[in-house]
Amino acid sequence: MKAPDLLFDGPSEARFTVVLAHGAGAPMDSPFMDAFAGGVASRGLRVARFEFPYMRAHRELGGRRPPDRASALIECWLRVMAGLGDAARLVIGGKSMGGRIASMVADDAGVAGLVCLGYPFHPSGKPDKLRVEHLEALRTPTLIVQGERDALGRPDEVAGYALSPAIRLHWLADGDHSFKPRKASGRTEADNWEEGAAAVAAFVDALAPPAS
Repeated sequence: MKAPDLLFDGPSEARFTVVLAHGAGAPMDSPFMDAFAGGVASRGLRVARFEFPYMRAHRELGGRRPPDRASALIECWLRVMAGLGDAARLVIGGKSMGGRIASMVADDAGVAGLVCLGYPFHPSGKPDKLRVEHLEALRTPTLIVQGERDALGRPDEVAGYALSPAIRLHWLADGDHSFKPRKASGRTEADNWEEGAAAVAAFVDALAPPAS
C-alpha cells in the first residue's frame, strides 16, 4: 500500500499539523471536511487531509465501496503519519470513522493530540455495542466534538462511559452526527461547523509546544 496523496490547507510553518481523515461515506473534500479544514487553517494551523484506499478507488473508478477492513485503515494512517515526519508535531483525527481509527493508533504513534469529529461511540440503534474500550486508557490529549443529538453517542449516554481523563468533550447545540441542528434551534449547520473548528483550533493551540 502506497501512502495516499495529501491535501493541505494553512501555513506550512505552523507549530502543528492537524491531519484529518474522512468518515465512512464521504470523501476528504466533502462540505463537512472542507469546512473544518478551512476553519482550522484560517486560525493559523496547517491541515492535511487524505483518503483511505476504498474512497480513493471510488474517486478514480466510481461505484460505491464499503470501507476497508480495520487493519488496512490503520496501515493507511501509519503511512500518512510516517510521510509527515515528526509525530510530536502532529494532531490526528477526523470525521466519525476516520477519527475512531486515529484514536486506535494515537498512543503508539506518539502524536501531540487527537481530534474526533463526531465519534461513533456505538453503531446507530445499537447502544449496547460500544466502541469505547480503548478510550478508557487513552493517554493522548484528546478533543471529541460531538452533536447533542448524535445517534451514535448522545450526552446522556456518553456521561455513563468510563472515558480517560485525557479526553475532553465539546458539545454542539442540537447537532446530529454531522453537527446539523434543527431549524427550530435557531442555529445553522454552518454555525456548528464554525464553532467546532474554533474548538479544534483552541485545543491544538493549548497543546505543549513540540520539543525543538
